[in-house]
Amino acid sequence: MAEKREFDFILFGATGFTGALVAEEFLRRAGTVRWAIAGRDSAKLEAVKARLIKLEPRTASLEVLVADSHDGPALDALARRTRVVCTTVGPYSAHGHELVRACAENGTHYCDLTGETPFMRRTIDLHHRTAQKTGARIVHACGFDSIPSDLGCLVLDETMRLRSGAPCDEASLYVVSMRGGASGGTLASMLGILDAAKHDRALRQVLKDPYALNPEGERSGPDGPDTMGLSVEKEGFIGPFVMAGVNTRVVRRTNALLGYRYGRDFRYREVSRYRKSLKGALTAGGTSLGLGLLIGTAAIPALRGLLTRVLPKPGEGPSKEQRESGQFRLAIVGTNCIDGVPRSVTVRVEGNRDPGYGFTAIMLAESALCLACDKLDSEGGVLTPAVAMGMTLVKRLRAAGMVITAD
Repeated sequence: MAEKREFDFILFGATGFTGALVAEEFLRRAGTVRWAIAGRDSAKLEAVKARLIKLEPRTASLEVLVADSHDGPALDALARRTRVVCTTVGPYSAHGHELVRACAENGTHYCDLTGETPFMRRTIDLHHRTAQKTGARIVHACGFDSIPSDLGCLVLDETMRLRSGAPCDEASLYVVSMRGGASGGTLASMLGILDAAKHDRALRQVLKDPYALNPEGERSGPDGPDTMGLSVEKEGFIGPFVMAGVNTRVVRRTNALLGYRYGRDFRYREVSRYRKSLKGALTAGGTSLGLGLLIGTAAIPALRGLLTRVLPKPGEGPSKEQRESGQFRLAIVGTNCIDGVPRSVTVRVEGNRDPGYGFTAIMLAESALCLACDKLDSEGGVLTPAVAMGMTLVKRLRAAGMVITAD
């Protein structure tokens, strides 16, 4: 980005539940970086600014910018003023397309929190080539979807290559433990995808395709459907992981964009792991049943009202106490066999806050700062966190308290 921009980054969607958390993280981390907040409601934005001033009086000079997510000219003007747009405005399939277009066309870097595979696939199809030409790095999934998986696999690959001289043949991400609350915005995104998929066969095919985010012509490989049932392995009871449908696609896109650094036959899955005990069996069964009931109930219009009455609404989410008492522990185990010698590497990815909001706010803030301030080797395009920022972002997140380490 050769020309000087007025701002280093703009936070779009600062008035939402997650946006407010990200704004506070920027306040802690931005230092002398030039930033602004933006959204469609000036009164709500001024209220956010007032809260930030109480935390840090110097933010009295913070600019407030007004733009609607569907107003193309306003978003073009916004994108031309900054090096990076960081957005929390979802569901992205409903509110994100114009902003991605504006950033791609104006050579502005972009990061978001989307876990919506169809949205990511659409932006790849429409804007990847444009972003390549302008140098804009369009980076989706910069929160718990899908930074732990994507950066964890990058560290796994580097470690295995150092220890064995070759990449992994396969890798499994195991959810060892996780505690956190749900947000109404995330649930709204899930319900929106289910609604759209009922009437759109092409969308259903994208959701089922393990390689849906790979470049055109590269959407095939050895992996099949995500794990949905229960099984017993030497590691313990194995069950589904609700985020696998997003994270695995992001990791496979990373592999493809890196010239198949992990190998064309690289196999990857994500599952939940439970101890081999009666308690582990009951927990595995209960969790899998609960996930199935949630998805099944959400897909039936007559039962949808039950969910909307008991689950958080858009703009709602876990309390500060819940966010600070949350945690996540993931283990990514990769294996290969060279000259008949089997090898294994385990990468631990851990955080001591709620994964979806406490640590997601940190991940998105550090991603925006990385795109705005750090020297990166990647070119433009619709990228993944590992491709766009790689080990530079790993170092930032480690410094922020996130564990990403190989045993």
